[in-house]
Amino acid sequence: MKVCLVGAGYYAQFHLKAWARIPGIEVVGIADLNARRARGAVADCPDVKMFRDTEVMVRECRPDLVDIITPEATHGRLVGLLAGKVRTLMCQKPMAPTLQAARAMADAARHAGTELLIHENFRFQPWFREARRLLEDGELGLPQQLSFRFRPGDGRGPDAYLQRQPYFRTMDKFLVHETAVHYTDTFRYLLGEVSAVTARLRRVNPAIAGEDAGIVIYEFTSGAVAILDANRDLDHDATEPRYTHGGMLLEGGLATWRLDGAARTWLRRRGEASETQHSSFGRIVPNGDCVFHYLTAMVKALGGDASSIADIAASRASAYLQNLEIEQAIYQSAAEGRTVAL
Repeated sequence: MKVCLVGAGYYAQFHLKAWARIPGIEVVGIADLNARRARGAVADCPDVKMFRDTEVMVRECRPDLVDIITPEATHGRLVGLLAGKVRTLMCQKPMAPTLQAARAMADAARHAGTELLIHENFRFQPWFREARRLLEDGELGLPQQLSFRFRPGDGRGPDAYLQRQPYFRTMDKFLVHETAVHYTDTFRYLLGEVSAVTARLRRVNPAIAGEDAGIVIYEFTSGAVAILDANRDLDHDATEPRYTHGGMLLEGGLATWRLDGAARTWLRRRGEASETQHSSFGRIVPNGDCVFHYLTAMVKALGGDASSIADIAASRASAYLQNLEIEQAIYQSAAEGRTVAL
């Protein structure tokens, strides 16, 4: 399968490295208006052609899939430009600046006969996969409560985010729109569908435009509850706070499962006084190799593998819109000071 990339910014390096490890994949082109940045991105990939114009790249390279790794403001134009010209488009999140724009993207791809996938990879982090396995095997019992303390420690001071993704600083909607959407998707992966949300949001760092801290309570149709307690200014007890981004507690009727900042998990059976280490995940950037795991599942799904098709179903644009509907409800809850039903 031939793949082209659009965008050679910070996150493109992880996509390039992951694509290179998947058998049967040939990255043939990369497009970016900044030629210097493109050269840097593919310095170790001499066979990848560089372009400034995306249309020219697609016309010359004739890829099966185009991987869009650009800021959200460009996504609508790129999907409109490429829909119908390639079989599959994969687009970074945030999907679009607004829910309306995201729906328009999904419609454009569908009408053109192009599969549009949103690169949502947190549910492919190995610790969340293990939590899902424990739930499916019944080892935790009926899940009742989940809490995640998001503490990456990367948002402090006047220079926050400048080195990696400076556009973070000017996003009017930041924590929920750019970051919490990962956890919305992951919580749905673990606990099912959301029925209501309650949120309180605030800005801690005055150097940025949008919110960077808050608490979101998710209620699920199953009766379970999840709490996202997020603050990008604060860190947690980890050598690299941005690896797991924080710690998690998943509580079921039979046992409680905990994730710590060293990517270790711990299990305590109901009635026991102490927990024991359940598993440990080696430090593979980014975030447990989740980019590679997602891309691998996606390639298998496109090849017809049934289990992989089910695995990536939630990242299809039409399905992914539900995450954005929940996001909209979170902002509405914070603005109106009330619980919002989905």
